[in-house]
Amino acid sequence: MSRRFLRPIAMLFAVMLLAAACGSDSDETGEAAVPADTADTTAGDDAGGDDAAGDDASDGDAASGERPTIAVTTNILGDVVTELVGDQADVMTVMPVGADPHDFQASAQEVDAVLSADALIVNGADFEEGLVDVIGNAVDEGVPTHEAMEGLATLEFGEGGHDHSDEEGHDHGDEEKDEDGHDHSDEEGHDHGDEEKDEDGHDHSDEEGHDHSDEEKDEDGHDHSDEEGHDHGDDHGDDHGHSHDGDDPHFFTDPVRMADAVDGIATFLADVEGIDQVALDTAVAAYLAELEALDAEVTELVDGIPDESRVLITNHEVFAYFADQYGFEVVGTIIPSGSTADGASAGELAELAEVIEDEGVPAIFSDTSASDELAQTLADEVGDVAVVELYTESLGEEGSDGATYLDMVRTNAERIAAALA
Repeated sequence: MSRRFLRPIAMLFAVMLLAAACGSDSDETGEAAVPADTADTTAGDDAGGDDAAGDDASDGDAASGERPTIAVTTNILGDVVTELVGDQADVMTVMPVGADPHDFQASAQEVDAVLSADALIVNGADFEEGLVDVIGNAVDEGVPTHEAMEGLATLEFGEGGHDHSDEEGHDHGDEEKDEDGHDHSDEEGHDHGDEEKDEDGHDHSDEEGHDHSDEEKDEDGHDHSDEEGHDHGDDHGDDHGHSHDGDDPHFFTDPVRMADAVDGIATFLADVEGIDQVALDTAVAAYLAELEALDAEVTELVDGIPDESRVLITNHEVFAYFADQYGFEVVGTIIPSGSTADGASAGELAELAEVIEDEGVPAIFSDTSASDELAQTLADEVGDVAVVELYTESLGEEGSDGATYLDMVRTNAERIAAALA
């Protein structure tokens, strides 16, 4: 055969060999694209990556020998749960760092991941406003669900903290203190005496338009309205869709209550198939020890703040539990609500400016996860007032001083102490 015909045949043969090799590589690649353990412990990838989280959760049945998937709504609880389960489970955190839980909306992939998880842990008290329907659907679908607030000593909005008032707004006497030794009254319309206290011993009335007597109390005995336009009842709730009564969901600002929540979470996790009880107990004991040490550290940090200076002005109603635990009083909030999705009126801001001037408050505490525009405006209006950011409802970025729950609480205490001491 001539050289002229051999060359095309040789080329054709080479092409056939190349094609066969490519087909073999494709088969191997296809098998490798579905690894034995596809679960991803990173919140972002789990929540929104090409349906991987949903597939992992449904396929990661503990009965098949794979790690269970625990879905957690907030990144604060996500960090805590991760500390408790270690490498026994994959923790899928729905809300990324920096998310505002009051307006966060889950993607379709995140919803699928929640519905296909082996267990779900939520904050409770409708804290995750944009996820209420998703959580309800998960419960309806049979996903084992636990509220971190379950069984905790909760506060209602407007409760908590320690009153630092006297005849002119700074009374620290014993005449009208409650059973815990905390004064909740003065002689200028902030009377919290026995006459008008509710069944829990908390008075919500005075003589200057802040009447919370039986005439206007809700079915739980807590009044949220007055006669000077500060109605926190159904009218305001209808306007904004956020209630100002009921349990305050921000328990996590207090590490002591978080320790109680950890006990409840641990009991719930013990029933998740694939979780080893001995390993869980060891991790829980270690984390509780860290929370106990953190409580002692925060107590030492704030001990240097004089009693009369233990007053907080915050962006919204978020630090009642911290105030209750460590002897502070929240004397005002820019947004008079537990939700940043609500707003503040010009009249309310003007009243708050007067409070700041009268109390001599040196700092306004804003949220890292929400705009501080109103706080800055108020500080500029009053003058000589610092705006200090706190980690309130979201952790900080990785590597920041608020990257973990323990870091978050410690940093907040340090910043509060530095601003008020």
